Amino acid sequence: MQKSIKHTLAIAFSAAIIFLAANVSSATEPTQPTTVAPPVPHCQVPCGIYTDQLRFQQMLEDTKTIAKAITSVKTMTQEIKDGQISPTSVNQMTRWINTKEDHASQIQKTIADYFLTQRIKESNKDYTSQLVTAHKVMVAAMKCKQDAKPETAETLKKAIFDLYRAYEGKEPNFEHTDK
Repeated sequence: MQKSIKHTLAIAFSAAIIFLAANVSSATEPTQPTTVAPPVPHCQVPCGIYTDQLRFQQMLEDTKTIAKAITSVKTMTQEIKDGQISPTSVNQMTRWINTKEDHASQIQKTIADYFLTQRIKESNKDYTSQLVTAHKVMVAAMKCKQDAKPETAETLKKAIFDLYRAYEGKEPNFEHTDK
């Protein structure tokens, strides 16, 4: 209980300092008209740092990691069939499975926290297809967690490209990425 009160107070204190700093700087600087476009939020604060293209590239990189994890697990399960499994192999297999899970979760988080809550809006002309394809990415990521078949990673990659098409309205063009 004591720890949560301290945490809440720390957050409130930080917010107060930020508020005061913003008011002090604006009060001491001359007011000038601004032509800066409003920032696009990504993490529920309007910092304007993240870009859609980068989110897609990160999800594709996560998918490559998932595919590599699946291949590595498959190789290690062959050792089990041959009766040559070592504690190190068990450890490595566990790490690859955890990596696969983490990267699939990261894709789901990107879809939920970035695209669904902030970028896909009801006012978009392709709103329904964007929602459907975003959902397909999340389901494909879930299936990558549930299974260790290479097809699951391919399905996930295809779903990401389909979301890109629905979201951007054009064919994906990423360097070093197979379509």
